[in-house]
Amino acid sequence: MDWISAIVQGTLLGGLYALFAAGLSLIFGVMRLVNIAHGDLIVLAAYMGLSTTVMLGIHPFVALLIVAPAMAGIGYVLQRGILNRTLGDDILPPLLVTFGLSVILQNALLEAYSADPQKMNAGVIETASVPVGGLTLGVLPLLTFAIAVAVIAGLQFIFYRTSLGRAFRATSDNSDIAQLMGLNKAHVFGMAMALALAVTAIAGILLGVRTSFDPSVGGARLIFGFEAVIIGGLGNLWGTLAGGVILGVAQTLGAKIDPGWQLLAGHIAFLVVLAVRPQGLFPRVAH
Repeated sequence: MDWISAIVQGTLLGGLYALFAAGLSLIFGVMRLVNIAHGDLIVLAAYMGLSTTVMLGIHPFVALLIVAPAMAGIGYVLQRGILNRTLGDDILPPLLVTFGLSVILQNALLEAYSADPQKMNAGVIETASVPVGGLTLGVLPLLTFAIAVAVIAGLQFIFYRTSLGRAFRATSDNSDIAQLMGLNKAHVFGMAMALALAVTAIAGILLGVRTSFDPSVGGARLIFGFEAVIIGGLGNLWGTLAGGVILGVAQTLGAKIDPGWQLLAGHIAFLVVLAVRPQGLFPRVAH
C-alpha cells in the first residue's frame, strides 16, 4: 500500500509540474520560443499573489482573479515590446534575452522581498484530507491535479475549437503566410504569451500555497517544466500533463527508495525518455 500511495502522490504532484510546463508547451508550440525566464515568471506570480493577499486580506485563490489578468498583461507587453524582436531563424537571441530577463527578475524580487522564504496561507485546505480507497489524500494536491486537467483541457479547446486557436495554429505553421492572409502575427504571438502567463499565474499561486518560495527557486521550476514538456512531447498539451505525472511519480518512487534520490530519480526518468525517444513520448502530430 505504501508503494501505491507513493504512485498516487506522485501522480498528484505531476499536476503541479504540468501547470509549470503548460505555458512553456504553449509558447513553444506557437512560436518555437524557449523561455528561460519561465520559472522566474512563476515565482513573480507567486509574489504578486502574496502581495495581493496581504494588501487586500483575501484568499490566495481569490487573488488569482487579480494576478492572472495582471500576468496576462505582462505577457502581452513583454512579447510585443521585447520578445517579438528576437524571433527568427536563429534560436540564440530569444535564449539570451530571456536569460537576461531571468537575471533581472531574480534581482528585482530579491530587492523587493528579500531572500527570506515566503508562503501564502490558504487556511484549512492546506491540511484537509479525504479517504480514497484505503488511501488518505490531501485536498490541495487533489485540487491542484483537477485544476491542471481543467487548464490543459481549456487550452486544448482554445487551440483547436476557437478562432484564436486557429490563428495560433496558422502562425505556428507559417507565420509569413498567415501575415499575408490578414493575421497580425505580432498580436497573435502577444496573445499566446498572455495566455501562457495567465496559466503561469495559476501555477505560481498553487506553488505559493503548497510550499515556501524565495526569489532563487525559479530555476528548479523551469527545469521541472522543461522535463515535463520534453517527456510528454514538444507542443503536445496532453503530453505535457503525462510528462508531469511521469516526472512526479519518478520523484516520489525515488524518495520512497531513499529520501536523497527524489530529484535524482526524476532527472534519471527524463534522461531515459530522452535517450529512448528524443521527440518525447507523445509528440504533437499535424492537424
